Amino acid sequence: MARVKGAMMTRKRRNKTLKLAKGYFGAKSKHFKMAKQQVMKSGNYAYIGRKQKKRDFRRLWITRISAACKNNGTNYSTFMNGLKKAGIDLNRKMLSEIAISDPAAFKGLVEKVTKA
Repeated sequence: MARVKGAMMTRKRRNKTLKLAKGYFGAKSKHFKMAKQQVMKSGNYAYIGRKQKKRDFRRLWITRISAACKNNGTNYSTFMNGLKKAGIDLNRKMLSEIAISDPAAFKGLVEKVTKA
């Protein structure tokens, strides 16, 4: 039986890594060993970044809602507590969009919340 050498698959694997490392500075995009290390590190950064993005957006929405609440004479925590008691089920993303695009509707929400 003939001996099988792995040149084809090895080259494919290396080219895949080098393609992922395209655009990196210096030898990180040219040399396989350095490219492999940087692609692994980049993958970790991307994984962490996907989690951080969710945190950052939530923080932004809360800040926007808080600012809109202050304009309407209440604070964030009492507003959110009032929403829960009034049975209004809106997430923070939608509340921040309402606060930005339609201040009158947000004012109406604040009035409902203060009654509850």
